[in-house]
Amino acid sequence: MKVVTPGSISDAAVLVSVEATQGSVPREAGTWMAVFPAAVLGTIGGGHLELDAIEEARRRLAGGQGDDVRPYALGPGLGQCCGGVMQLRFQRVGASDIAALQARQALRRAPLALFGGGHVGKALVQALAPLPFAVTWIDSRDEIFPPQVPDHVVCEHSDPVHAAVADLPAQSRVLIMSFSHAEDLDIVAACLRRQRQRQDLCYIGLIGSRTKWATFRHRLAERGFTGEELSRVTCPIGLPGIRGKQPEVIAVAVAAQLLQLAPPHDEGGARRG
Repeated sequence: MKVVTPGSISDAAVLVSVEATQGSVPREAGTWMAVFPAAVLGTIGGGHLELDAIEEARRRLAGGQGDDVRPYALGPGLGQCCGGVMQLRFQRVGASDIAALQARQALRRAPLALFGGGHVGKALVQALAPLPFAVTWIDSRDEIFPPQVPDHVVCEHSDPVHAAVADLPAQSRVLIMSFSHAEDLDIVAACLRRQRQRQDLCYIGLIGSRTKWATFRHRLAERGFTGEELSRVTCPIGLPGIRGKQPEVIAVAVAAQLLQLAPPHDEGGARRG
């Protein structure tokens, strides 16, 4: 199956969207995919359900008719044992409609600030690329960012680096892993000051060991932060139980922990059928 990118959209398509669900299903209401004559943009859950829906959409692209909304029971007939029912809407659309849908979908991405362009930072950017986050990648060093980054990643040079905290979007998740402990400490302090004033950061995560955090707690307490304020910081970061110190392993553990927070615009956890 060919997957198209926004820049390659030029033909009419059939928009297949999940109108409603009942029981156990792979995707939530509002999920969509656009089916072109030789390509697909998006997904409604995969498996036989998606293959049947693509076939039906292409039949309609070729001039076939049918009800706007069609039920699909996820049982033995589709080779999927979820047992639920999905109501799929089929609607013929043009390129401008798909672009508008993509823009609307982008608004559902949760803001995330990643401080640090080192090995773990680079691995995290790749791990987060397909996930529902809009990443602002921040570092104080020049020329630290790679020439190409995934979509939904914006690179920002900030010196001093902690000055960028004040301008982060509300409800941001913050990951701190700069090249120096001094910078890390200043970023954490800036986040805690913002929390004291606005209470609008969802998560403050600091890379490091428990020993590092014990040292930071002492220094931050000397700066006047209370124990309750310091409890807002997660350190070490990453889902417990995932072992290994390779950057890619750490990135997977951190991404999994972030997903547990549930993005603010999420309409419900997705499960495979």
